[in-house]
Amino acid sequence: MKPISKIYTALILLFLFAPIIILLVFSFNSAKSLSVFSDFSLFWYRELFRDSETLNAVRNTLLLAVSASVISTVMGTAAAVGINKLRQRYLRTVMDTVTNIPMINPDIITGISLMLMFVYVGRLFGAATSLSFWTMLIAHVTFCLPYVILQVLPKLQQMDRALPEAAMDLGCTPLRAFLKVEIPEILPGVITGLIMAFTLSLDDFVISYFTAGNGFQTLPIRIYNMTKKTVTPKMYALATIIFFVILTLLLISNLMDSDSAETVKKAKQKRKKAKEVPST
Repeated sequence: MKPISKIYTALILLFLFAPIIILLVFSFNSAKSLSVFSDFSLFWYRELFRDSETLNAVRNTLLLAVSASVISTVMGTAAAVGINKLRQRYLRTVMDTVTNIPMINPDIITGISLMLMFVYVGRLFGAATSLSFWTMLIAHVTFCLPYVILQVLPKLQQMDRALPEAAMDLGCTPLRAFLKVEIPEILPGVITGLIMAFTLSLDDFVISYFTAGNGFQTLPIRIYNMTKKTVTPKMYALATIIFFVILTLLLISNLMDSDSAETVKKAKQKRKKAKEVPST
């Protein structure tokens, strides 16, 4: 059974990664063909960096993703701390349900509902244009926030509750205890949530499409508009660059998680040994 399981796993991985491999290979093709590899060339990478409209869309996307990830990380960390301090079980159940709604809700429903809300509020205040960069930023923070909470909350639950109390007993204020004791303990979860929020914001199309203003175009919207005519191979080059950036972020996230797990394991072993030492 083991050889069969290995073959099955290899086929699944091949099925998942074959499109990406083809894209990577043909981004270095000197011709436009996706069926015949003519010659190795960096021509489409040079063409990509000459396309000012696409580079502007990349700049907008990065600006939006960085802003949304930072804001959602700060808000999500604060929300996770608040949820972790709740003692009533029904309140925690309610907060967990509210947190899960944006993740379970279909993107198209979220996008349409946010668009209607922004248009209504804009008309209420007499704004000339209801949709802009700021509406997209609010929308991205809205759907990134639950993912940050779900990354930080388990780290808070793993942390020894006596640590911040001990810090305050030694003279720290609650804020100083949080910054000096709790933040280092939950930092891997915070960083993982930040990376996840960044990648989700970078990748989003549906919600961005419904909440975007006329003067702000992200990369997914730019590529969608290109599909109405033709997608040139320089988009393959751009996709290759983005793939390696996301792969790097994923490796960093996994390394942070493995280091955190190792730290928790060592701490448990130390506590176990301390309990085994007989009292004199």
